[in-house]
Amino acid sequence: MGVRGRAVVGGLLPLAARGGAVPRRVDAAARGRRPDGRRLALPPGEQSVHGAHRRGDARLAQAGDLDVREGHRLEAAAERVGAGTIAVAADVTDPAQVEAAFDRARRRHGAIDLLVNNAGEASSAPFARTDAALWQRMLDVNATGAYHCIRAALPGMLDAGFGRIVNVASTAGLTGYAYCTAYCAAKHALVGLTRALALELAPRNITVNAVCPGFTDTDLVKEAVATIRRKTGRSEADAIGALVARNPQQRLVRPEEVANAVVWLCAPGAEAITGQALPVAGGEVL
Repeated sequence: MGVRGRAVVGGLLPLAARGGAVPRRVDAAARGRRPDGRRLALPPGEQSVHGAHRRGDARLAQAGDLDVREGHRLEAAAERVGAGTIAVAADVTDPAQVEAAFDRARRRHGAIDLLVNNAGEASSAPFARTDAALWQRMLDVNATGAYHCIRAALPGMLDAGFGRIVNVASTAGLTGYAYCTAYCAAKHALVGLTRALALELAPRNITVNAVCPGFTDTDLVKEAVATIRRKTGRSEADAIGALVARNPQQRLVRPEEVANAVVWLCAPGAEAITGQALPVAGGEVL
């Protein structure tokens, strides 16, 4: 849901998949009918769709950085995924735009079975320079945007007696990082939403989980590396090393590793997994 500090877009980038579907980010609303009859809504965010990846019967769409001005990339991604996938640009912080996007998806395919909230935006600043506008934006994009999307998708899940909701949070929702107070607060809010809603919906055959990636090899992180190099004169390797210093595997997470975790939480066999915040971070958070 966030886009490199620019305009926020909301959306659902569905993936058609047998036995599981996957996601990443809210820049566009997309959604399609899977061969198993399940329908996925994927709001892309910090990552855009780079392509489809097959994992068993599941077809995964990996997300990377996209913004509302890159609608042609969203359309191209939807075409690559196929299976009735549609792309709809929307601002996830605007409930009216979110509802309109979901309405379009429902008119095309019916109620949504799987929702992946992957929109996000990360801005850093010392707390003394974190003004009210930055604070509110981090909450709006990273927490309230997911709230709007869940509110739009949940009635259909309740009617069907089935649903899978996965919120793409961050290790910043499980621990603290200096100079990221607002972002950490927002991601902690998203994890709290996940846990509370999971308890409420457990009797209704609807699971709610969070996936919490560490620093992931996306365009967003590449920009962070470039910023570190520009400000410090470090090499690319040293800049990446600074980001992964807390990761015992000493590497960036791969986007497909995040996607695989989401697929697992949506796939048959994970019915008893709910209310969990799953780190995908090489052991950075235990």
